[in-house]
Amino acid sequence: MNQILIVEDESHIREFIGLYYKAEGYQITEAEDGEEALDLFKKGNFDLIVLDIMMPKLDGYAVCKEIRSQSDVPIIILTAITTEESELKCYELGADDYVTKPLKGKTLIAKSKRMLDRYKASDIFTYESLSLDFKSRLLKLDGNNIDLTPKEYELLHHLIENKNIALSRESLLDAVWGYSFYGQTRVVDNHVKKLRKKLGDYAHLIQTVSKVGYRFQL
Repeated sequence: MNQILIVEDESHIREFIGLYYKAEGYQITEAEDGEEALDLFKKGNFDLIVLDIMMPKLDGYAVCKEIRSQSDVPIIILTAITTEESELKCYELGADDYVTKPLKGKTLIAKSKRMLDRYKASDIFTYESLSLDFKSRLLKLDGNNIDLTPKEYELLHHLIENKNIALSRESLLDAVWGYSFYGQTRVVDNHVKKLRKKLGDYAHLIQTVSKVGYRFQL
């Protein structure tokens, strides 16, 4: 059964959203502010997060950014703000979709179903005896669990998501470490070296692209 976290400070809207999800057989958990949302997120295992922007204590932008730094769980943003700037900001922070108020319950459910189906279909990468579970962040090699640091996981995940595409060191730096590390491309090389060591016989999958960066090649 899919677990949905609804984050909304207005109780009548939470109830409205919750009724639609319950009618479809989903299990819901509710949070009325950003701080409670992060606390529940850290304790639970959610398949989808429905997140309002304007909330007390911690707004939806901050919550989205924090969740995305730790997880690839699908996030749908709810907001009464209809500016293009706000929409772009949500996507830049890692949101998967954007729904404006007043809400249309059936539309929200349709978007949720599509997102959950797409997410489940791609939550495990497998190649021969190598696998990476995107939800548990678990790497397995020949049936054995391989420990990855958070940044090693994020780097490998990003490479796999963009498999067969040459990625520059700068783009990898931006995607995994953010703008604050811009220019320090050696950190990418060091993490690739560590990843190759942990991948063992599959180290060759991370190819060096001369004068560019790296490519996960299948």
